[in-house]
Amino acid sequence: MANKPTLGSALQTARKARGLSQEAFSDVSSRTYLSTLERGLKSPTLKKLEGLCDVLEVHPLTLLLLSYTSNQKQARELAEKILDEAESIRTQKASKSS
Repeated sequence: MANKPTLGSALQTARKARGLSQEAFSDVSSRTYLSTLERGLKSPTLKKLEGLCDVLEVHPLTLLLLSYTSNQKQARELAEKILDEAESIRTQKASKSS
């Protein structure tokens, strides 16, 4: 069984796919901090994740999707599940508000 991807490995994969060095994130993070994130030693706050994703030019959910999937089929299935769950929550909220 393959190891489950992590946010750190997804961050590193996205950074390398974009051709960026760790130094490219200097406006939002130190190289040392980015390295600890990529190695899974720390977890970013949502605000920090947004800043990192701004540099990567991806939505934060893209990194989360990469963290929980290892191939395109899994990503599509998870994205569909997320959309279904979100719609269910919105529908339940709307019916309770009425």
